[in-house]
This record gives sequence, structure tokens and C-alpha cells, in this order.
Amino acid sequence: MFLRRRSLRINTDRLTLRLPQHADYRDWAALREESRDFLVPWEPIWSPDHLSRKAFTNRVYWSVRAEAGGTALPVFLTRRGDGAFLGALTLDNIRRGPAQAATIGYWIGARHARQGYMREAIAAVVHHAFTTMDLSRVEAACLPENAASRGVLEKSGFKYEGVAQSYLQINGRWRNHVLYSNLRGDRRGRTDIGQA
Repeated sequence: MFLRRRSLRINTDRLTLRLPQHADYRDWAALREESRDFLVPWEPIWSPDHLSRKAFTNRVYWSVRAEAGGTALPVFLTRRGDGAFLGALTLDNIRRGPAQAATIGYWIGARHARQGYMREAIAAVVHHAFTTMDLSRVEAACLPENAASRGVLEKSGFKYEGVAQSYLQINGRWRNHVLYSNLRGDRRGRTDIGQA
């Protein structure tokens, strides 16, 4: 007998965070395309088939396997009031054993930016990581000039830790990133130092 796995849902005041579903393709592709100019400066180069149904189907299958295997928690952000698709957040590179850590990455559609949605989503996923997944540390990295991303991390309790040289290829170039972390039971106090 096969038991259907209970689907993951994290609810906040305004959002439902859940695994991607095949039925999300049109909303996802439309929001990514409409937000292309907003997202491209901060992301790795999109593959030629980035917005294709096949690429999205592979993303959905990966999401289910990753969540079931405990290696990642990829969630889509949907607005509770009307079900609108807003963006995505992934808790990835989950390391167990002595580390008990993971890395968070996220994006939001241009028309939904600067409305507090991502801050709400980050807070919910970090809480889930600490309380349900028993992680001790959540890390994040962003480009030094990405003031919006740095701001949302700092407002979400992440603290600046330093700079990683040539951390990721963004828009076709190896780029330095500023590193942040959020620790369960953090006693570090404020460590933001402004622009690095």
C-alpha cells in the first residue's frame, strides 16, 4: 500500500509557501519573462530553454526529490488572498551532521517587489529551518550592490559576515558576494557594516 505524502505548506499572514506543481508552469513562466530585466542582473545566465515547459517539469521533479531526500526545500510563494504566484525561495545545500546548515536563495517578480512579501517568506522558512528541520545556521549571499537583497536579509535577522571572492557567475561574470547568516539562538548582536 502506498501512502500519499502530505504536501508541505507553510502559511504566513499573507502567503502560502509550497512545493512547485506542474500546474504552476504558465504563472511561473509569465512572471519570469515579465520580470526578466529586473532579475537578470542578479542571476546566473538563463539557459536558452529556461522558460520552457520541459525545463519547468524538470524543476518540479527535482523539487519533489530534493524535499523528500532532505537536500533542499524549494518553495513557491503564493498570495493567500487570491493565489497569485509571487516568486520562489529555496533552502538548498542542506548539510547535516556537525554543520546543521543550509543556504537560502530567492527571487520575486518585479511587480511584487518592495511589498514585504520576501521578508515574510524568509522569516517563515528560517523559522521552519530552525524549529522543524533542526538546523542551526542559514546562510545567504548576494551581490554587494544589491541593496534590496541586502536590506531584506538584514531586516530578516541575517548578519553580515564578510565577502566571498568570485563566489558565483552572475550574468556571465564571476562576481564577489557579501555573505550573511542567521543563527538559531544568535547572540552576536548587530553586525551590519553598511556597504562592503
